[in-house]
Formats: sequence, structure tokens, C-alpha cells
Amino acid sequence: MELRHLRHFVALAEERSFTAAAAREHIVQSGLSTSIRALEKDVGALLFVRGTRPIRLTAEGEALVPSARRTLEAADNARQTVQEVHGVLAGQLRIGALQTTGHTLPFASWLAEFALGHPRVEISVQQLAASEMVRLVADGGLDCALVALLDGHPAGLDVVPLLAEPIVLACPADHPLARETAVGLVQLTDERFVEAPPAWAIRSEIDRAFAAVGLHRRIACVVNEWSMVLDLVAAGVGIALVPQGLDFTLHPRSTEALRLVPLQGTSLERRVDLVVPSGHAATPAARRFTELVRSKLSAP
Repeated sequence: MELRHLRHFVALAEERSFTAAAAREHIVQSGLSTSIRALEKDVGALLFVRGTRPIRLTAEGEALVPSARRTLEAADNARQTVQEVHGVLAGQLRIGALQTTGHTLPFASWLAEFALGHPRVEISVQQLAASEMVRLVADGGLDCALVALLDGHPAGLDVVPLLAEPIVLACPADHPLARETAVGLVQLTDERFVEAPPAWAIRSEIDRAFAAVGLHRRIACVVNEWSMVLDLVAAGVGIALVPQGLDFTLHPRSTEALRLVPLQGTSLERRVDLVVPSGHAATPAARRFTELVRSKLSAP
């Protein structure tokens, strides 16, 4: 079994298209097909269902993906270990990040400093639901991620706490609640809500808080972009519970039309943590990025 066959397999599994996977690996499609057939011969099973669009993995193919990723990462780590002896960091850094990470943390500055300090590292950033990013870090699909954890310390992952910020009410400036100094959840039961998707950690946190006190809320609209949440609230579609640290200067159309009101009687907050595989399971680039973040957090 050759590493290039595994690399081509992972590319096709992720891209679900021979054209896209071949372009990603800089080979012709016929070469990719030959590589996949050679791997299937090695493992003694078909890995993809032919004739489907997009390309679909067989059960055997699904089972192979995590092991293939770990094998490729181990090979990259071995290469990088040798390169680190010479003081050169290379390879790739695949980071997951919350959509609002740049509002409350200098994520772009950290990323820029890392990129300039390690020009041979290829960096990619994905913005996904927190639960999906944690799963990808655990399975090797991401090297690290800035996420909002809900259920404690994930097994096999190191967690670096970055921040905890209150969740507050966002409502139109002319809404009756805008005049309040603080509001409780019970005051919101008759309101219409603009919400984040159920897969988002902040949505899960809010759902739990309402369920814990036996309250139900009416959801008028679900959108997966905070700027749209703010615009819809400003337009009067509903109210929303949002992280206090959202940078409202990024949404000038909504700023004057909105009011933020603290919550009372609840400890709702949004956390952001850096998660990275524990010990040697982390890639050299992920370890170096984590070291950079830790140094920034400890700086005066």
C-alpha cells in the first residue's frame, strides 16, 4: 500500500468528484482512477460506488477514511520531525474557526503572525458548526479548531480556554424590552426569535437554558450568519440572544437600530476554546500554532 494511493483516496473521499480530486492532487483523472483501483486491490474491497454523482463511499470506504487520514498525518509528522531538526516548519495547518472568532479574539493577527513566521506551511481555515469541528479534530480532518465547547473535555483532545463572554438580548431600539436594564428568560416567552442553526453551540446552550426552566420560545427565522441575524432583528422580524462580543461596527446598518440588554437570572455565556489532539497526535504545525496562542494569552 502506497502513501500516494491513500492520499488520492482521501482527496476523492473529501471532494466526491474525480475532476476536483484530480485537480487537487495535480494529476490527470485517469491517473487518479488507476491509483484508486490499485488501493482497492490492496485492501481487497471496493471503496467507492461507481456511477453516482457525487461519488459515494462504500461502507468499506467510510471505514477506511479515518485510518487513511491518520496514516498520512503520521507520515507528514515523520517528515516534519526531520525538518524541525533544521529549524524549518513545513506542511499544512488546517484550522476550524467559529464565524465570530474574529469579533472577540485577534484570530486574524495570530494567523498572520504564524503564516509570516512559517511561510512553508500551507494554511486553510474552515468555518463549521462547533460539534462538527470537534469531530474533525478528533478524526484527523482538522489539525485544531477554535470552538465553543458544550460538553466538557473531549477525549483525546487538549483544550486551551480562550474566552468566556455573556450572551445578551438584541432587540430593535423601539422594542419595549429595549428600555429595560436587564431581562429574564420568562419575559421573552411571547416574543418571536431570530435564531442560529440548531447545530451551533450557542443555539444548543440557549435551547438548554429555556428547557431548564420549562419555557418555550417561538422561532420566526433561522439563519447561519450573525450579520443577517442582526439585520433581521433591526428590521423587526424578532429578537435574538447573541454573544456580547459581536463587533457591531461590522454591521453599521444595524447598529443604530439595535439595543443590547443584559440577561438576569441565568448564567448564559459563550465560551471559545482551542482544541488540538493530545501529545504526539497533534501535527507539528498545530503544536507550534498552539504555542503561539498560549504565548499571546499569557502576554501582559
